[in-house]
Amino acid sequence: MNSQQLVDLLNELVKQPIESEWVEFKLNFHSEQEIGERISALANGAAIHHQDFGYLVFGIEDKTHLIKGTTFKPKQHKKGNEDLEHWLAQRLDPRIDFRIHEFAYDATRHIAVFVIPATQNRPVDFFHHSYIRVGSITRKLAEFPDKEAKIWRKKTKPYELEIAKDHLNTSDIIQLLSTETYFDLMKLPYPSDQNGVVEKFISENLVIKTKGYSITNLGAILFAKNLSDFENVERKSVRVIVYKGKNKVETKREQIINKGYAFGFSGLIDWINGQLPANEEIGKALRKESRMYPEIAIRELVANALIHQDLAVKGFPMVEIFTDRVEISNPGNPLITPDRFIDSYISRNEKMADLMRRMGFCEEKGSGLDKVIFNNELYQLPPINVISDENRTRVTIYSYKTLNELDKKEKIRACYQHSCLKWVSNEKMTNQTLRERFTIDDKNAATASRIIKDTFEAGMIKEDDPENKSRKYASYMPFWA
Repeated sequence: MNSQQLVDLLNELVKQPIESEWVEFKLNFHSEQEIGERISALANGAAIHHQDFGYLVFGIEDKTHLIKGTTFKPKQHKKGNEDLEHWLAQRLDPRIDFRIHEFAYDATRHIAVFVIPATQNRPVDFFHHSYIRVGSITRKLAEFPDKEAKIWRKKTKPYELEIAKDHLNTSDIIQLLSTETYFDLMKLPYPSDQNGVVEKFISENLVIKTKGYSITNLGAILFAKNLSDFENVERKSVRVIVYKGKNKVETKREQIINKGYAFGFSGLIDWINGQLPANEEIGKALRKESRMYPEIAIRELVANALIHQDLAVKGFPMVEIFTDRVEISNPGNPLITPDRFIDSYISRNEKMADLMRRMGFCEEKGSGLDKVIFNNELYQLPPINVISDENRTRVTIYSYKTLNELDKKEKIRACYQHSCLKWVSNEKMTNQTLRERFTIDDKNAATASRIIKDTFEAGMIKEDDPENKSRKYASYMPFWA
């Protein structure tokens, strides 16, 4: 929001007859703990009262609602050595994407406002407790089971269908969105007039008819010419960071892709691949100078990070390039266990996933990670690694290592992923197929047997025929098959 919009918002809020479960006024700062509790309470209260946002405003006298201004500057405030905004976000669960705005109401009055999205599907906790405002008092939500039940029962609109920008006409939509990209990717002729463009975008839930027209988050996040034009989604811009070594000590270059995912995807992938080291290709492919990582794997992993992120929580997709690996991460924990990525498919953003598949950015359901693993094996790379922690999912693809350079866990993970790839290809893993995966000589079959044994004992694979006593001809499948 710009300064005038913030002034207009404040003028509307102070018209409230009293503070409510979704609006609270403060004159000045008291404590960081209090702010965290209020964010939890206001997010929960806004959900109960069908408000899109709750508001915590500093600079207002709470009894009279007089605009007096505040000395509190939350964007500069620190808790210990940590920025207040980051300190609060780390202790909220789920990590809702609240915003802090500071602005001059006039020449003498400074205002700070926290704009807090209503929670979706579950209460927001702060330090493991949920809060709610009752009158002008903040209480623990557990003391009010009826209010808590309303939050759990509340059916919320998907993030994709929330409004990113409203009060628009057809020309505004053409100006803000790369409408040509949609028709080009769908291989459809571009309509002869703007109304035809808008009608097609309405049919795809990219635009909705309101008082005029509104662009949905889905329309903005996929086709925005500039994500900064849309406050709700601008923080979802993809970051690509290239480091000089194997750690984050020194950054070589950084790029923020500030375009909608569909509009900017090809450029994003080209830029990433342009940063990857080239190498003389090894393994089963032809010997020639090529990228160290298979481009199809990078493309698929980036597309998955965009599609499967939790759009409702704070954070953005990120690609981090080190000298020995590429880490691709997105906000949110996966809906399925990482061990089942190759054979299972659940997307929390179905409309976005469907559109991106139809536009050719990713594979059909359940057929993406198998291509990543197949090409990873083709390049003789170590197994990919998927880690989910701190409300973020990270997939790492590593540069080449010899078999002897892999540790035991990496060998087990490679063996398990190989068994998964064989299974989804309607085949079974054997000692021979694993030797081919690692380019192990036939005379060293015992090396492959040892890896299989370790993977079996780790519970990651099982025998296809437990009655078969011949280890030489035994076949294996994933533990879940």
